[in-house]
Parts: sequence; structure tokens; C-alpha cells
Amino acid sequence: QVQLIESGGGLVQPGDSLSLSCAASGGSSSRYIMAWFRQAPGMEREFVASSTRIGGNVYSTNYADSVKGRFAISRNNAKNTVYLEMNSLRVEDTAIYYCAADPASIAPRTAEGYAYWGQGTEVTVSS
Repeated sequence: QVQLIESGGGLVQPGDSLSLSCAASGGSSSRYIMAWFRQAPGMEREFVASSTRIGGNVYSTNYADSVKGRFAISRNNAKNTVYLEMNSLRVEDTAIYYCAADPASIAPRTAEGYAYWGQGTEVTVSS
């Protein structure tokens, strides 16, 4: 059983940057598909970014169009941690951000494709 704990959320202004972390325990996250999702008030949970191992220490990344070029997902396998670097934040990025993991998701851009979830960390972008 994999446990995921997110951290790093907070209140920032439009244009600011913020880095989220997701610490995994109970298994080696290096072999898992790792992803970030977010959920704004009254909205469904939506895909943000994912990182999939394609061989050795090589990973492919995938992003939602709304964050492409602004957000970056990365891993530190030695620390069993996944990060989401968020730049040029916008008011519409305000949401609770969730870390997700799955050993072999067949639908990595959907919430249903992940077996393990963190409790979420809140990001508020406001002037």
C-alpha cells in the first residue's frame, strides 16, 4: 500500500511561483506512474501532469494544455518524492492539488486511472 503526502501549498499572487512536493512511502515510487491532479470548488478533479517510466531512469511527462509551459513535474527517486513546479500562476490555478500514483495506469490522464491518492494541498492564487 502506497501512502502519498503532499506539501507546499499556500497563498500566492498572480505571476508568482510555487513548488509542491509529494512524498511516497510503502513502495518505490520510481516504478509507478505519478501524477498531479487538481480540484477547484464546485468543479471535477482534473488532470494536471504525469510522469511515466519508459525505461531505466528515463521518464516521459504529460501535461494538461492549461498548464503546459508553466508547470513542470519531476522526480527524486532517492527521496521517493515527486514535485510540481508551478510558474506564472494564474487565479484560475486556484485549487486543491492532489498527488496520485498507480503501478500501471491504462488511463493516466483520468482520476479513475489511479489507485493511490494523497490528501491534497491547497493552492490559492489571488491579488
